[in-house]
Amino acid sequence: MKKRYIPDLVKQMADCEANYLRLMRLMPDLEQCDEREFEVHWHQQQSVVRLRVEERFTYTTTVLVSQSFDHSWLEAPSLVVRMYHDARAAEVICLKSRRQFRGVYSYPNERMHQKDEKAQLNQYLGEWLSHCLTHGQAAEPVYSFL
Repeated sequence: MKKRYIPDLVKQMADCEANYLRLMRLMPDLEQCDEREFEVHWHQQQSVVRLRVEERFTYTTTVLVSQSFDHSWLEAPSLVVRMYHDARAAEVICLKSRRQFRGVYSYPNERMHQKDEKAQLNQYLGEWLSHCLTHGQAAEPVYSFL
């Protein structure tokens, strides 16, 4: 009998909290800034990571995180990230296509999502933002207000 998938909520929340801090380091002037770009070099290839504010509300901000490469054949997913300022957490809510992710999927499923698709995307976002913090070069100076 196959063991049922149980999400690790503590790890997922830790990932979301870390992603919030990473986003705030990359966009410390979030309330005034609508977009920020970073050039990132990956094994002799250059890409541009763009953080664009899509919506602002009192307690949440929605940011589109996208990446473009020099090569037209390579396309990274654009992630729609919801930042919860009161909880100081940021989670991937969907891809640019705007189909919201569920916390858990049965497997196999029609869209071939992994059981922990949302958790994997939040971890991917964290790795992406960490790489920007470590290796990215902003087109404009980033001043930290934290």
